[in-house]
Amino acid sequence: MLTHVWGLMAHPNREWKQIQSERETITHLYAHHVLGLAAIPVICAFIGTTQVGWSLGEGHTITLKLDDAFYAGIVFYLAIIAAVIFMGNVIHWMAKRYATPPSKRRCVIFAGYVATPMFLSGLVALYPLIWLCLLAGTIGLCYSGYLLYLGIPNFLGIDRKEGFIVTGSTLAIGVLVLEVLLGATVLLWGYGARMLLGTY
Repeated sequence: MLTHVWGLMAHPNREWKQIQSERETITHLYAHHVLGLAAIPVICAFIGTTQVGWSLGEGHTITLKLDDAFYAGIVFYLAIIAAVIFMGNVIHWMAKRYATPPSKRRCVIFAGYVATPMFLSGLVALYPLIWLCLLAGTIGLCYSGYLLYLGIPNFLGIDRKEGFIVTGSTLAIGVLVLEVLLGATVLLWGYGARMLLGTY
């Protein structure tokens, strides 16, 4: 897992070719990449919201109880895992227009690796300042876009010029998914799972 993470961040072109040569399955992708990396923002947010609290400015912070943060973490984790599958299906749907479209398996695997910078950006949730989380999320999204652009010809086998359309469309949908996740994050981690789920 760590080899691909470092490779995608340091030398993505070469790493995409390496990942392609492995003929990975979705089960292997989740077991060795997605499930572990998706836990980074969840665990960091759990620690940050229970020990530090959301800073809302003017010295006011919201700190969650351990059980609230635990339930919020479960929902957040499941949402991240579902988002990867959803984006893989989006990529597969858009790639159907090409003569030799990639399989759904390859598209989901591709989406899982493209999301790597987004997973890593979750480290900032250890100190959950809203502006810092937004900045890190934006940087992660930009690098994910870069991985998407490089990976379409190298991993999915779509011509770079044609792939530019897939890249743009996928990024647009990805931004919407990210906004939904960020909104859910603010609700879950900012106001507590009990209030959101009506368990008070």
